[in-house]
Amino acid sequence: MRGHVAGAGFRRTSRPAGGVSSSYASAPPDRPGLGTKWGEKRISLVGTVSFERANFNRPFAVAGIYYNCEAGIRAMAGTVAWQRSVPILAEPAAALVTIELRDQSGRMLPGLIVGDRWFVVGEEGRRYTIVVRNRSDFRLEIVLSVDGLDVIDGRPASFRKRGYIVDPHRKLVVEGFRQSTEAVAAFRFGPVRESYAAEKYHNTHNVGVIDIALFNEAGSDPWTSEEVRRRLKANPFPGRFATPP
Repeated sequence: MRGHVAGAGFRRTSRPAGGVSSSYASAPPDRPGLGTKWGEKRISLVGTVSFERANFNRPFAVAGIYYNCEAGIRAMAGTVAWQRSVPILAEPAAALVTIELRDQSGRMLPGLIVGDRWFVVGEEGRRYTIVVRNRSDFRLEIVLSVDGLDVIDGRPASFRKRGYIVDPHRKLVVEGFRQSTEAVAAFRFGPVRESYAAEKYHNTHNVGVIDIALFNEAGSDPWTSEEVRRRLKANPFPGRFATPP
């Protein structure tokens, strides 16, 4: 890939930075809990492909995952009973995409769902990846941010930023903040004061949240009349009697 192309997004390919001045004069006060650090360099190849959004400024689904240390998650969850469960996207996006946070050994990070918020438990010093699976029959553009920063350009996140293009029934693995078309800086949990947001911009206001925005391609409709009919006709009790094996 040689730079951005208008109307295009990045495509993650198989395995084989410039600075921004801060508008803050001093570092913010220290905060408890976890942030995401600018980690070690990891090989991650991308190229550009053409992708025209059905609606450039409005994703058809968005979701946020809040992360922290276990003590922080307990405090954030308040009086809700503590349980470990896997966060899932709310409908209708859940039928099209799944999102996971996995640690450096590939294990899914434990989480907690409280109302419409998802909380994931991290551990200081551990590397993590964001895994997005496209379960639909069409391409999707995935725009991701960590601690309020776009994972591709490292600047404040926006729906107008371009994202990664994921083919039907394929998965996207995002290992870090993109340094170039060939490498990323790994996501690592660390103290808030050592987070990329704090060190780069001296701003920790959005530390602790991972956001995803999903865009479908022009000419595609995630909710066709056929799919709507299939869901409305779904039978929770399709079998009347037991049958032998």
